[in-house]
Amino acid sequence: MRKLKIAVIDLVSKGPTKALYARVMNPNLTSIMPQVVSAWCEEAGHDVQFLCYTGFENLLDELPENTDIVFITSFTQAALLSYALSAMFRKRGAVTVLGGPHARCYPQDAAKYFDFVTGFTDKQVLYDILTDAEPHRPIGRYLAATQQPDDLPSMEERWKFIEPTLAKAPTIKIVPMIGSLGCPYTCSFCIDSVVDYKPLSFDRLREDLRFLRTKLKRPRVGWHDPNFGVRFNDIMDAIEDAVPPGSMDHIAESSLSLLAENRLERLKKNGFKAILPGIESWYELGNKSKSGKRQGKDKVQQVSEHINLIVEYIPYLQANFVLGLDCDEGKEPFELTKEFVDKTPAAFPGYSLLSAFGQAAPLNLELQEAGRVLPFPFHFLNNHHAMNVRPKNYSWPEFYDNVIDLTKYSFSWKNIARRFRAQGSTIPGWMNLLRAVSSEGFGRIKYYTKIRELLDTDTSVRRFFEGETTEIPQFYVDRIKTDLGDLWHFLPEGALYHDQNAYLKDHKARQDVVTLQKA
Repeated sequence: MRKLKIAVIDLVSKGPTKALYARVMNPNLTSIMPQVVSAWCEEAGHDVQFLCYTGFENLLDELPENTDIVFITSFTQAALLSYALSAMFRKRGAVTVLGGPHARCYPQDAAKYFDFVTGFTDKQVLYDILTDAEPHRPIGRYLAATQQPDDLPSMEERWKFIEPTLAKAPTIKIVPMIGSLGCPYTCSFCIDSVVDYKPLSFDRLREDLRFLRTKLKRPRVGWHDPNFGVRFNDIMDAIEDAVPPGSMDHIAESSLSLLAENRLERLKKNGFKAILPGIESWYELGNKSKSGKRQGKDKVQQVSEHINLIVEYIPYLQANFVLGLDCDEGKEPFELTKEFVDKTPAAFPGYSLLSAFGQAAPLNLELQEAGRVLPFPFHFLNNHHAMNVRPKNYSWPEFYDNVIDLTKYSFSWKNIARRFRAQGSTIPGWMNLLRAVSSEGFGRIKYYTKIRELLDTDTSVRRFFEGETTEIPQFYVDRIKTDLGDLWHFLPEGALYHDQNAYLKDHKARQDVVTLQKA
């Protein structure tokens, strides 16, 4: 295998941004797999340049030149940026590879713009790409391992790729770590629900934590586990073996079912400062929220008591909800969430609009079969700027009226002040304030209000939302042009459009093949 010049680009942002919260947090949202790919490429003897794009760099100035292969990792919201970059690098003679969530969710579309598209990626998949290293056009090759890798490069091996990104964070610096892959829960809308839970090596975890303490005075670790603490005692034993109390802080996403009081005591002892549990719904997913068969007001009461217990031990908590689930109907789900906001003044409410990301979850087959998935440009599929599933029990105006009302209530000055008082003048208190007055609170209120106005005043928007046309309204096209800036000119023809039912068509084609083989 010849020695290659390789670029690895981690797209944290979908384009330039000036948002204050993004300035603070985007450098801390870097993914782990781009670092893993970089380390594996170096191990194979290749030259590697690594870039994490946070939205504040001049991307055209910082992009590496004279590369043989370019690996790009992208969430779906940054897919159009990744397509534009791929087109630009292809013109320069490079072979391009797409990995990450968008590649897993929309491989059929991504293959039109990349030479390789990857699903689960292990060393063998990577080496197959490096050995081939040739263009595949007009349709790229799709490569995937049968499961997630069993082992990842150590933090010491990845540190040269982590450190430059940490340097971009102006104040809070969070080091990415992961202790497990997959999730034991089966939330029908989640990409991790179909991935078997797999803990990584606890011995490697100890080594990584010990190494990190040699690099930073008091590190902050952001755990990327889809659901942290499933093997609770094992992972806490590893942390306690490697980290003296009071020398490291941690942030994790977990489920309420894993957060009993005896575990909260242990988390506090070991420096866990922020936790992000998923509540999702007041009518479903009781096993995840430890609410059993409780629904409605009973679940609000039980979950609120649990959340208030958690913040006695862990100072920062974000409670996550999904709006627009099929189990929701009328005003009640939104009013129940307001009641939760009242009962849990220290919790920051995180609202996501129901979205079907290609082939991320089995539920998406049902939604595509029912004709409920809309072809919103990928640029807006970030759980907030578009809901690409037509709601089952709401008209669009009714749905957005409820979303706007809930968001205004949650981020009223009254509730912003209540959250701040509950936290005091601490980092969690200031973070809640910053998020509320930046893009996540006031910004979303402004955006949702604009969408609600367009539903009444712009026929093209309403017809698109109702599934009567696939023509993308000019409002969305103009925003993409603005966000991509100079890279708009590199966007391939047709890239704004995608087949929102590609997963269903591919699934049926595979079933037909199986049927023919059995005949």
